[in-house]
Amino acid sequence: MVEHVRVAETESPRIWWSPADTLTIVRIPLAIAFVIVSDAGWRLAILAFTAATDLGDGLVARRWGSSRLGAFIDPVADKLFAACAVGVVIASGALSVLEALGVLARDIVATIAFVATVILKRPASIPARLGGKAVTIGQFLTLVAFLAESPLLRPLAWATAAVALYAIWDYQRVAPLARRALGE
Repeated sequence: MVEHVRVAETESPRIWWSPADTLTIVRIPLAIAFVIVSDAGWRLAILAFTAATDLGDGLVARRWGSSRLGAFIDPVADKLFAACAVGVVIASGALSVLEALGVLARDIVATIAFVATVILKRPASIPARLGGKAVTIGQFLTLVAFLAESPLLRPLAWATAAVALYAIWDYQRVAPLARRALGE
């Protein structure tokens, strides 16, 4: 069993499509559905299914291997869903634009960093970090609080923003190590 996992990890950069990619791709229409649907119950179901596919694609990728497409499309799908969902929150007036930017701060900075590495032709891959995972959980809880019309919405948004600032700091701290690992 352990050998199978090692083989999958070794071969994964060479494959174009993996079963995990199917779970990842599903999040794109879910992001659009979250915007279009107006019922909080349906939005909660969409959010729950999105969270399940996000968790599931990682588990499937570790079990059966990942792909080049998945490495690219997973963060795109995650950021698209977060932006669409937080856009709904802004449109409702439940959070200010500043609060929403705080909730999305890690995603905004990560997108800018990715674009910069592409423009500068200096790709770097930084594995997921605990702070980034904590931001994702904070975003999920913030959206649940919004859908439940909870008084915890604003405190959760600010807490998510604080964790996002930590995650940004942590990623920039380890970025030089990732570049050195690539031979720069």
